[in-house]
Amino acid sequence: MNKTVLLLACPLLSALSASVWAEDRKIDQGLLDNYQPEQVAEHVYVIHGPTAYPNKQNQGFMNNPAFIVTDKEVTVIDPGSSSAIGRAVLAQIRKITDKPVNKVFTTHVHGDHWLGNQAFQEENPEVKFYAHPNMIEEAKNGAAAEWVSTMDSMTENATAGTEAVIPTEALTDGDSFDLGGLTLKVHLITGKAHTDTDVMFEIPEEKVLFTGDTINNKRIVRMDDGSFAGGVKAADYAMGLDVDKVVPGHGHSGGKNMLAYYRDYLSKVYNSVKKMREDMEPFEMKPKIEAELTDYKGWPGYQEELGKHISLSALEAEQEDF
Repeated sequence: MNKTVLLLACPLLSALSASVWAEDRKIDQGLLDNYQPEQVAEHVYVIHGPTAYPNKQNQGFMNNPAFIVTDKEVTVIDPGSSSAIGRAVLAQIRKITDKPVNKVFTTHVHGDHWLGNQAFQEENPEVKFYAHPNMIEEAKNGAAAEWVSTMDSMTENATAGTEAVIPTEALTDGDSFDLGGLTLKVHLITGKAHTDTDVMFEIPEEKVLFTGDTINNKRIVRMDDGSFAGGVKAADYAMGLDVDKVVPGHGHSGGKNMLAYYRDYLSKVYNSVKKMREDMEPFEMKPKIEAELTDYKGWPGYQEELGKHISLSALEAEQEDF
């Protein structure tokens, strides 16, 4: 184990970690200072990120990096949106354990969830990165470069220096990984939900489900690459799993009722648009649909995304006719 990792592994020296990394690699100090891992199950930790859009102040950090610690290894899910954020996630892991990080899983193609991969490859060149086969293909075909550029632009170059480490290990539905006393079960979403690259991960022994952006809690997210009907179907599928703890893509972890709550948002928007589209234009629908969404009005992203969600639902409903 190298000097940097040894320092990070020792809680007494954790205060030195940022300066050690700063000698050669940028680290997100805000994540280290303000966002601590929360233990949501015996072996599962989540760093619940802020819910604002990526900006210079949050350094692009907005998702929920998670990690599973066993006697054998550490497994990471969605390490964040830049190399600096990934290094901070790794530093938080090293405060808890010095076990090797051998596997990193990605829930979907959006770069705010996986561009932190670089940090884990820096520490362990043998680490394996897993994702939906569509995610790997899309990333190779330009999505990776587009997300690196997007994060740089949105954060005013706060994420500069990030290199896209694209997953190489394609997942299939029903895959099962032995993590050393725990099982990671893979649920590939058929068709589009939040995207056409979505994967959910389940730890059956601890009844924990990681949903990626298929499910969010107190955060309305973009649906430009998704399907409202598909999102409802994916939420219904998740509700049929034997889990009682849910780690969403954005927002705080919670109970299984979160699945129904987010599904209801997608369903209300989509079904309302389908009912109204013969009589009015999408922009005319908004006040009527808002009246059915009073529980969601305070969620970050609501004001920015609802109008677009109505327009996207109208397009999806039209496509259903063919």
